[in-house]
Amino acid sequence: MKKLSMFQMTLLVVFGGLAIAGVLIFALAVGGGQSNTIGAVKIWGTLDQNAFSTVLRQAAENNAQLSQVTYEQKDAATFEENLTNALASGTGPDLFLMRADYAYMDAGKVTIIPFSALSQTQFESTFAEAARPFLAQNGVIAVPLLADPLVLYWNKDMLASAGYAQPPKYWYELFDVAQKISKRDDTGSIVKSAIALGEYRNVTNAKDIIATLILQAGGDITSYDNTGRLTPALAPRAGVASVQSTASALRYYTEFADPSKNDYSWNRSLPESQKSFTSGDTALYIGHASELARITAMNPNLNFSVAPLPQINSSQNAVNTARVWGLAASRSGKNPGGAITAAFLLVSIDTAGPLSTALGIPSARRDILNKPTQGNDDFFNKQAILAHAWLDPDPDKTAVLFQAMIENVTSGALLVAEAVQRADQEMAHILGL
Repeated sequence: MKKLSMFQMTLLVVFGGLAIAGVLIFALAVGGGQSNTIGAVKIWGTLDQNAFSTVLRQAAENNAQLSQVTYEQKDAATFEENLTNALASGTGPDLFLMRADYAYMDAGKVTIIPFSALSQTQFESTFAEAARPFLAQNGVIAVPLLADPLVLYWNKDMLASAGYAQPPKYWYELFDVAQKISKRDDTGSIVKSAIALGEYRNVTNAKDIIATLILQAGGDITSYDNTGRLTPALAPRAGVASVQSTASALRYYTEFADPSKNDYSWNRSLPESQKSFTSGDTALYIGHASELARITAMNPNLNFSVAPLPQINSSQNAVNTARVWGLAASRSGKNPGGAITAAFLLVSIDTAGPLSTALGIPSARRDILNKPTQGNDDFFNKQAILAHAWLDPDPDKTAVLFQAMIENVTSGALLVAEAVQRADQEMAHILGL
């Protein structure tokens, strides 16, 4: 059996004092006459079956404890519903891949890892900043595995034809880029677009984009008050000195969907933005690092590259966001002790690195992100290090909230400030306040 790293050993030894469903983790971390398996552990997730299973098989060859750990890919569209039903009926997985924006909502489905086993300090020093939603008041909801940052994909030929050798570094530069690249036909319809911003329904990653703009502007979306209660933060509270971060972000975002503006670049009648970019009709596309393979496959002849997401100005520290995946132990799983041990083993540097490579998504571990590598992998790792996060109370409901906030402005139904205030009120409703 492969020797455990100090990080693994520390976690497993500490867990040795905790009886979880009658299983002592410490007994699994020592050699000698101990069992060389943690038992059957079933993992559910929405990431690629072949990549995940291949790495699991390779890891099991080096560490027999993982010999009965299996992974099953599920449909992302129905994952939450199926998981909830399976856990209620006792047929669910022992571990499941949890996205960090579901951590607040799904915390009741998991066995919380106490800080006595994985301290907050150790968590923060080991895992990327964007993994913070996995931290609860009483422990760790899921052990971070992957961090998928937003990046800027850019069409080299379209930018070159407009006189640009590089994509914009700052958001204000996009106004000029949009005026030079976006083209309309005689009827006023957009035939070439600089970037897909301003709408929601056909802008891939619209929610992540507007959330990032808010964070870059110095705002937040939710925050804890002094009583420890999660509250809305889209609109400034009475008596609090605050810049109108959400309003400025929303005003900028919707600018590009206003037909009366010279930088008009997008409307909801256009194709979905990832498809428009891969077709060569949109010059700039904001997507996640994990989308690189799909974009390449959709159009192998597309002459494009990747760059950091634009920032507000050079005086601020760069801010980005990422979708973070973690391994969560099901509260109703049949093998909770084995599940938590498997989670620690899978996020070890020996396994987390290969999983990151196989899935094409940066690791959530700081030490792996800091390792020198080549090409796009090095770039994506650096963007994952920059990434931050906000605590999402219910991803599906907040998606509706963001869509309404944007469309209330683009339709002219509400002024920007009014749309922000209504969104803030809706966030309070989602939070049950």
